[in-house]
This record gives sequence, structure tokens and C-alpha cells, in this order.
Amino acid sequence: MIALGDAGVLRVVIAEDNYLVREGLRRLLEDSGEVDVVASVGDATELLDAVRRLSPHAVLTDIRMPPGHHMEGIEAAQAIRASSPATGVVVLSQHADESYALALFSDGSAGLGYLLKDRIGDLEDLVHALREVCAGGSVIDPQIVDTLVRRRTAAGAASPLAALSPRELEVLREMAAGKTNAGIEQALFLSASTVEKHVNAIFTKLRLPESGVHRRVAAVLAFLQNA
Repeated sequence: MIALGDAGVLRVVIAEDNYLVREGLRRLLEDSGEVDVVASVGDATELLDAVRRLSPHAVLTDIRMPPGHHMEGIEAAQAIRASSPATGVVVLSQHADESYALALFSDGSAGLGYLLKDRIGDLEDLVHALREVCAGGSVIDPQIVDTLVRRRTAAGAASPLAALSPRELEVLREMAAGKTNAGIEQALFLSASTVEKHVNAIFTKLRLPESGVHRRVAAVLAFLQNA
């Protein structure tokens, strides 16, 4: 893990081919006082070079960039995690397509995040995601989780997801967003004992071993991908 600088400021590289969006992201993050954007680049090649030279805490990258405008951001994220495992990566996408998320997490979810670009306007969520991946955790946009849950549940009552109560599904979404039990308590206005009960029920119904918070998203994704 790369040590944080003064006052826990995150050193971040941004990769986005649209100049206006790139500059908007840079100003938004730097105005938070929690982020120092050390490089702002327009394609995957420049991104990999910046990470190699600057060793940032985290990367925020678009999913589609030159030259192919296909999955360059995902390919770069996986390359960064392989060559610079201390650097977390958050991928931004306009598409609520679960196939992109599953492709991103195909080799593991530690230090990776997947957010929809709609989330850009929520600075707190964005900085939280960057800090989460820096710590080796994972973040998935709740809308992606909803899409996966709906698809698996629609497959039939035989799916263990069909056994989850509406409240347990809400807790699952918050877990996938990288929140601790305390964060879930605050988000859903539940007591600590109630959250613990729901989390244990989710692990039991999905036949997943209870493990650390940073492994929850990986466990949920593994189940959803292979259910």
C-alpha cells in the first residue's frame, strides 16, 4: 500500500479522453481538499505511463478511451493492478451493463471500483470510492448490483437471491458499495444488531463464508457471476 501524504491527501491520476469532463473531474476532486490530481491524461497508454512514473494512490479512469473506444479502461485497470498492486483503480462508465463490471472483476476485485458517471456529481461518493480502493477494498455502483440481482432473481425461485427479503437486498446493495456495518446502519437507519443479523442472514442464504469487509464485494460478485 502506498502511504498517504500530508493530511491523508490522495494522489490521483485521471484518464478521460473528453477534455471538458477530464478538467471538470480534476477541479471537482481538487476542490474537495482531499485529492491531489498528479496527472490528467487522455488515453490508456498515457495512463499506464503516468502510473509507472508517479506511483499514485489511485486512478480514476473512463471505461472507453482511444484508440478503440471499447474497454481500454478495464484493460488498463487490470494492467495497473498487476504491475502496481498498491494503486487502486476506479473505472467510470456511462453504461449500467453488468458485463463490464464482471469483466473488470474477472481476475479479482481487490483494489478495484466500478461507478456510473452519474455518480460524478456526488463528490463524497467519489472520494469514498477512491479511498476504498486505496485500502484494497472494492466498490460497485449500487445500480449495477440491482441489475445483477434482478437478472438472477428473474431466473427463478431456485436462486438463493429469491430467498432474500427486501431489507436484506438493501443491505446487500450497501455492502457492494463498500460500506462497513456502521455505514449500513447510518444509510438505512438501522441498529447495529439489526445490521449484523441481516448481514449474517445474507451470508447464510447465499452460502457465502462471513469474511472481512474488503472481501464482501468479491464474494457477492463471485456468487452472482456463477449462480
